[in-house]
Amino acid sequence: MTSPNLKELLQRDQILVVPASYDMVSAKLIERAGFEAVYLSGYGHAASHLGLPDAGLISFSEMLERLHNLVRSVQIPVLADADTGFGGATNVRRTVQEYEWAGAQAIQIEDQEFPKKCGHTAGKRLVKAEEMTKKIEAARASRRSDNFLVIARTDAISVAGIDEAIRRGRLYQSAGADIIFIESPATVEQIRRIANSFQKPLMLNQIESGQTPTLPVRELQALGYKIAAYALTALMASVRAMQRTLKSLQREGSPHQYLNDIATFEELDELFGFPEVRAWEKRFQLE
Repeated sequence: MTSPNLKELLQRDQILVVPASYDMVSAKLIERAGFEAVYLSGYGHAASHLGLPDAGLISFSEMLERLHNLVRSVQIPVLADADTGFGGATNVRRTVQEYEWAGAQAIQIEDQEFPKKCGHTAGKRLVKAEEMTKKIEAARASRRSDNFLVIARTDAISVAGIDEAIRRGRLYQSAGADIIFIESPATVEQIRRIANSFQKPLMLNQIESGQTPTLPVRELQALGYKIAAYALTALMASVRAMQRTLKSLQREGSPHQYLNDIATFEELDELFGFPEVRAWEKRFQLE
């Protein structure tokens, strides 16, 4: 049975919960946990691939390579962060074409100046709204299929306020964005106001301990949001788990204190496909 594509998932009544991967291991675990889509996080992949902050430092080619590997690793739809589109309208054209060929089902483009910064940090600067609308139009004109969705993100709230964020979001909606993403609303009232301001599907980013209040999924669904993205949950959880385990090893000098808290070798073996490799080798081995 073929899994539904992202466009089909968004046509259902229920909200789509989309955790972000920061590498291929986390992508596989997100899929195995039962989630129906996974988000390729620029923050997470800059951190895991480069050991650097989400400050416009990861390149187009590096993100594209990560996207290729992520799509290959899972069977569920992939929503992919493309920062600012990696340039102007011509760059956006290539970015969209390559992301679509790589197998992503949605591309996210934001209205920050280059170099961009994580949406929950200070120091962001915006391009003119008209420049962003041209990027959205270029993205739509570059895709091969209407099933490849364009997510338009604005970071205007923390730079210019909620009124400007909604104004920009409406411009991006009119320009043809399939999904509107207003980054980092600071209050529940702002979250509600955003929900009442658009006709297109809305995405909300829920970063634990970030600038935006974290609400239960059922409340976000009641407000009308279609996607609840958890951009750093897996990364935060893994960092804390590794810290605890490594501190225990350093302190105790023995693995016995944490054996029940880590995966077994057999679990890793199965997760990464060694049974399939062994079966394949057996099938084609010399008699």
